Parts: sequence; C-alpha cells; structure tokens
Amino acid sequence: MSENKINYQWYPGHMTKAVRQMKEDIKLIDLVIELLDARIPLSSRNPDIDSLGQNKARLVLLNKADLADEEQNQKWLQYFKEKGIVALKINSKNKQGIKEINNAVLVACKEKIERDKRKGIKNRPVRAMVVGIPNVGKSTFINAYAGRSAAKTGNKPGVTKGKQWIRLNKTLELLDTPGILWPKFDDQQIGLNLALIGSINDNILDVSEMAYQLIKILNDVYPSVICGRYNIEGSEEPLEIMNQVAEVRGCKLKGNLPDIEKASGIIMDDFRSGKLGKITLDRL
Repeated sequence: MSENKINYQWYPGHMTKAVRQMKEDIKLIDLVIELLDARIPLSSRNPDIDSLGQNKARLVLLNKADLADEEQNQKWLQYFKEKGIVALKINSKNKQGIKEINNAVLVACKEKIERDKRKGIKNRPVRAMVVGIPNVGKSTFINAYAGRSAAKTGNKPGVTKGKQWIRLNKTLELLDTPGILWPKFDDQQIGLNLALIGSINDNILDVSEMAYQLIKILNDVYPSVICGRYNIEGSEEPLEIMNQVAEVRGCKLKGNLPDIEKASGIIMDDFRSGKLGKITLDRL
C-alpha cells in the first residue's frame, strides 16, 4: 500500500440496459434532476448525463450536504450557478432543503411553462427524470419529496433496478431510474472517490487499500480529523495511522498483531457516516 494502483471500475450489465432505457425515456421528459454527492460534486457527475440531457431543463441537487464541508458546499453551488444550472444543497434523510425544490423546479422549467402558456396548454405537469450514480440517495430523496414511501431505498448501490413513475402532485411527475456509472473512468482519482463514498460495490474492493488512500487525502486537506477522532498522535505515513487506530480500538490478530483490515473498516465507516467530520474530497 503505497501508490494508488487499483483500477477502480464497476459496470454491471443492468447499467447498460438502464442507459438504453433512459435514452428512450428522455423523449418524454421536461426536466433532468441530477443528484450529486456533496462530498464529490465533480466525481459523482456522470458525463453521459450531459449528452443525455441536452436541450432539457436541468436541476442539480447536492445531496448528503450535511456530510460535506459547508464552505465547499457554497463554492460548488456558485460553480453550478456560473454554468447556468440551478443547484441546491439538500439532505434527503432529514428533508433539509426539500421545501425549496418546488420553486427551483419552476425556475429551471420557466421556458417550458411559458411555452405551454403560449400554446394554450394549462396545468400539464412537469415530467422530471431523477438521475445519479449508485448510492447517491435518489430513492431516499424521492420519498422525502413525495412525503411517502414511493421508492425502494437501501444503503448499498443497485437497489433500484428498473424505472418507476411517481406522481407527486398535479404539477410534477417524477421518473426514478437506476443508479448508473459510466463504462470507463478516464481519471482513476474519480474512481477512487466513488469507491470511498460507497458508489462502487465494496465486495470487489480492498478495504485496507481504500482506508490507506483516504488517510493520504485527509493528511493533506483535513490533517487533524483522524487524530481528533481516534485520539492518536498521527503520522505522515498512512500505514502507521492505521496501526495506531488498530491499537486504540483493540483490533488485534493472533500474536497481538494489529488487525489492519478491521481498523480500516472502522475508518471507512466513520468517514461515510460523517463521524470523521464534514469532509469534501472534490475541492474548489
């Protein structure tokens, strides 16, 4: 564990089918609502969505904003605003920011609504497609927005396998879609970031390697969070930090050797749950 040599990639067969279906469904859509993970707003943007959503109104939601660095949240909102994309930060689990979405939809779909009025079309609901990478929280968002259990949820990627139409009210219909990645990551840092937040199936990854890479990043941009969480001295060497965490958390193998894998699992769980603090990996 020294350099990041893992090839992060995960593109199961159902994603190919999902992309084909989305290309068909986009013809019915007025608005593309793209959920991003606020901790990695750039890495969690599927480049295929831009080509798929051409000539459609766009709304970007920075989900899990409660887990991200608030200063970076504001910078990313400004980033999208400067690109002419309506963007909000939300936390679907506690419904923070959900009430603001109705107005954001009206702003994003202003041209479509005015076009309907000119044609004499009244009260036709906006049809929106909800898209995003696996495990970004699309189903949790839809349930929070709908105020009911309208979509299946889970804390691992791949829960939604098919499309679901959900009528929220007289003015808006949502099409839930499966989480999709893209066939090849040109930048392996993007693949690493996706792996760290849980958007790539953990079963095909090495938890110790991921913890090692996470510590390298945190040592650079959030140098005090690991020491603060585990009350350790810290080190510039990630493996030494992993050994220290194993020691203070009692992660031992036979012969009193440190259980690095177990310590790594603790570090990864604490990062993903926000116990390490509010952390943004894609920084402006």
